[in-house]
Amino acid sequence: MGAPRLSACHILQGLCVLLILLEDGPQSTRASACPQKCPPDSSCINGTACRCNPGFQSSSGKTEVSRRDICEDIDECKQPAKVTCGNPADCHNTKGGFYCTCSPGYSLLSGETKFRNASENTCQDMDECQWNPGICKSRSICVNTHGSYTCTCLPGFELNPEDPKLCRDVNECTSGQKPCHKTTHCVNKVGSYRCHCRPGWKPVPGSPNGPNNTVCEDVDECTSGQNACHPTAQCHNTVGSYECRCRPGWKPVPGSPNGPNNTVCEQEIPFPTWTLPHGIKSQTLSNFFEKAQELGRDFKPASPRDTIQKFMDRLEELRRPGDLEGLALTERYRVATFLLSNVEEFLRTLATALPAGSFTHHSPSDKGEASACPALDSNPLPSELSLMIKEQWNETDTLGQTQARMKLNWTQAAGAGDSGPTVAGIFSSRAMCKLLINASVELEPEKKAELEDKYESSVKGAHSTVLSTVNTVFLSNRDTKKLDPPVIFAFTHVLQTPKSHEELICAFWKGNASGGSWSTTGCRKLGSSENSITCECSHLSSFAILMAHYEVEDPTLTLITKLGLALSLVCLLLCILTFLLVRPIQGSRTTMHLHLCICLFLGSAIFLAGIENQGGQVGLRCRLVAGLLHYCFLAAFCWMSLEGLELYFLVVRVFQGQGLSKPWLYLIGYGVPFLIVAISAGVRPDGYGRKTCCWLKLERGFLWSFVGPVAFIILCNAVIFVITVWKLTQKFSEINPDMKKLKKNRVLTITAIAQLVVLGCTWVFGLFIFDPRNLVLMYAFTILNCLQGFFLFLLHCLLNKKVREEYQKWARMVTGNKYSDFATSTSSSSNNQTRVLRPSESGM
Repeated sequence: MGAPRLSACHILQGLCVLLILLEDGPQSTRASACPQKCPPDSSCINGTACRCNPGFQSSSGKTEVSRRDICEDIDECKQPAKVTCGNPADCHNTKGGFYCTCSPGYSLLSGETKFRNASENTCQDMDECQWNPGICKSRSICVNTHGSYTCTCLPGFELNPEDPKLCRDVNECTSGQKPCHKTTHCVNKVGSYRCHCRPGWKPVPGSPNGPNNTVCEDVDECTSGQNACHPTAQCHNTVGSYECRCRPGWKPVPGSPNGPNNTVCEQEIPFPTWTLPHGIKSQTLSNFFEKAQELGRDFKPASPRDTIQKFMDRLEELRRPGDLEGLALTERYRVATFLLSNVEEFLRTLATALPAGSFTHHSPSDKGEASACPALDSNPLPSELSLMIKEQWNETDTLGQTQARMKLNWTQAAGAGDSGPTVAGIFSSRAMCKLLINASVELEPEKKAELEDKYESSVKGAHSTVLSTVNTVFLSNRDTKKLDPPVIFAFTHVLQTPKSHEELICAFWKGNASGGSWSTTGCRKLGSSENSITCECSHLSSFAILMAHYEVEDPTLTLITKLGLALSLVCLLLCILTFLLVRPIQGSRTTMHLHLCICLFLGSAIFLAGIENQGGQVGLRCRLVAGLLHYCFLAAFCWMSLEGLELYFLVVRVFQGQGLSKPWLYLIGYGVPFLIVAISAGVRPDGYGRKTCCWLKLERGFLWSFVGPVAFIILCNAVIFVITVWKLTQKFSEINPDMKKLKKNRVLTITAIAQLVVLGCTWVFGLFIFDPRNLVLMYAFTILNCLQGFFLFLLHCLLNKKVREEYQKWARMVTGNKYSDFATSTSSSSNNQTRVLRPSESGM
């Protein structure tokens, strides 16, 4: 077992020795045949020559080299390259050889680092970021590229110029890269920033504080209570902050500047001076002024409400009976103007001392105490004061109380250059009514023209009855003569229904040197309810609700009308009784006289009793009166036309039997006017009755249903009148040619005037009254036509011999005397006239 192992080992060792000997044998042979020495990097090829090793070349360029030659290394990578490594790869020369490597950023798939030729090139892009995560430093991100990589800084950082792989923080707030809203403040952080609200600002609702989309708004430290203003100062908000300033009438204490947060103020209120107006003597006013002056001297800033209450109590004392009632009206108005101005200034000054908010004071209403304003006694309205003090706001607000309410914009309430709180107040005084009683109303031209169009007559003026308290409205702004937009008011008043020529108006007191008056300039009524009126005014003053009584008619003209119609009614009644009872004058002419007087009597009586439309509403009564007047006066003119026709037959034709029979007289005298009225009422039944009077309307020419027939009759009678006068002149000459010229002219004139009245020619003045303000025509028309009944009585009764004789008989029967006073007085005066008029007595 052991012998075979030793034999194998010996055999292997012997083979190894044999191989070594075989290898050393030829070398020894060649060495012995080569020169003893070859150049470096070369090898012997025979006994006389050497050859450069692979990767080297002879410096002589020969293939065989001698011992004196040099074998130089061949740079296979030198261009033009003798070898190709491919792309992306780089060639690297070595002594006697070369090798290839992948370009930086690339590596072989096999993981080797070197290769020999292009066929072995498996280079691909190497992801440095994944192979070496720490290749880029903190605050940067590695980004792979083809064959390389870059280090990019995170948002909010930038590359450090000193180290491209190191990032540093970017300050967005100073670099101008912040997207913060202009209302915010930028705060830089490491790698980011935040948008915070500045002090005095807060995020708008829904916008959190800090993110990039934060939007801020100003904090009103004054309303939120986030201010440190002293109680004596007022807080005024500013953008992002606030200021502590002294309110009007206050001043900073010495050493305390106005505006900073530590401002302390003390009051300086300039109360108005209360002195009696020049020429006014009143102990009541002197006592009141003394007490008001005392309230100003003793005023304490800590208790302005007490001072206001005491002042209003002093004002209420003016309502008590005193010597104010003894002042003339102009003096009362001067006192009222002075009081209203000073009361407004006193209350405005006191209001500046009140804290912000609202204040209302009510004076007790003494129901049992009568005042100089009867309209207010039935429903006593208390005196009130309402104040509102607040910072200036661009908004519309309403200040109200029981007597008055006001809607205004607060931008109008602030005075120019006034940085303090804004004051708005309404003072409703019942005591002022005593001083403003029976004051006139100033009618501006536009209002006067409007009233004259409405009442179809001239308006002489207007006086008033106060139906509300006198409401003084004031603001911090003293320049309130022209407000845009206007201020809207609502005033409460005593309920009273307007009568004829009356109107509820919203007026203001317009004071002047001689006293003052109510005026409506700049104010207009927007609407009204049961006991309230809404007005719009472009200025502020002292307002009241008035019942304006317009003097539409001339009082003198109205008096003449009433007295004249009353006299005519008496005379017409005497004429009617005379024509009915005196038998000697009975005839067709007397019948015409009788019915003319009856129509005039009825028309005048209806006119006197019902022409005025008291309620202003056209009702059944007013329409009926207008229709009766239409018929009666048309009938009177128809009988006047018959009178003219009869006169024409008597004077011109001078024979009997030419007159109309009674049926024709009645048909013309009553039938024609009935036909005209019936057609007019049928065509336009609403044409009867106006708001101002019960007469025919002017619209659509309805008045011509009366004016047309009347104008035609007057024209015809005027022609008859001219012919009659001409014929009478001839007859007077024929009767007595020796009659004195003056006496003849006198008789002719009297006769002509009488015939003018009988024939209705005096009504021609009414046809030419195109303007009711033409006083000459108005007076002429009124006087002549109101006395028509008197002229008829004079002409047909007193100047008629038969009638006078009948009157004498009646007088003797009443007195029992043979000759009555009446007969004695009239017989002598009428004898001469009857002698002259006897030939034409029937014509008269």
